[in-house]
Amino acid sequence: MDDTLSSAADFQLARLAGAIAEPARARMLSCLMDGHARTATELATVAEVAASTASAHLARLKEERLVDVLVQGKHRYFRLASDDVASALESLMVVAGTPRTPEFRPSTPSRLRSARTCYDHMAGTAGVALHDRLHAHGWLSGLQSGSYELTPEGAIALESLGVKIDEVRRSRRRFACACLDWSERRPHLGGALGAAWLQLSLKRGWVRQELDGRALTLTPKAQREMPELFA
Repeated sequence: MDDTLSSAADFQLARLAGAIAEPARARMLSCLMDGHARTATELATVAEVAASTASAHLARLKEERLVDVLVQGKHRYFRLASDDVASALESLMVVAGTPRTPEFRPSTPSRLRSARTCYDHMAGTAGVALHDRLHAHGWLSGLQSGSYELTPEGAIALESLGVKIDEVRRSRRRFACACLDWSERRPHLGGALGAAWLQLSLKRGWVRQELDGRALTLTPKAQREMPELFA
């Protein structure tokens, strides 16, 4: 390897190691290993530092591409930047003999955490599970812009279930995107496709919506007819 390239690589490795090695930043990164995004305030509590200090630490972690920032309305959430970052941290934790991070426990009331509306699409545990299963089936693919696109298999599958894909595409809003779930701190399906799926689920009787609130209830019919998406 060229000496200049080798020197640059060594310098970058040292910078990265320094970013991880600081105790407060290490606690933040360890906390994010569970895959859930968190606010700067929550990470400040985890790191046992003041809010202003936490902001400086998070700026350093973002500069080193160890964390990403997700903006959801007026809120900002932080998560690990990539699977590669998570894998590297996991390896370091094994070498260090560090115990696994505590399970994420949201404070959201259970009936809202289970399933609810987020504007006009499905959120909560059920919404996040749906998002994950659509990806697991290979029906959705992610784009660098933060948007999603249906795969050919996904388009056929959702059309067969009753989603009118052409009508959804004619909407003036984003077709499909990740919407960060405020109770699970993981993405559920947003955009026009998410809205169309919720309307289909209500029409088919797969979910029921409370008349005076956002809570949704998954019905036995959903688990009977669509176990691959609602189980």
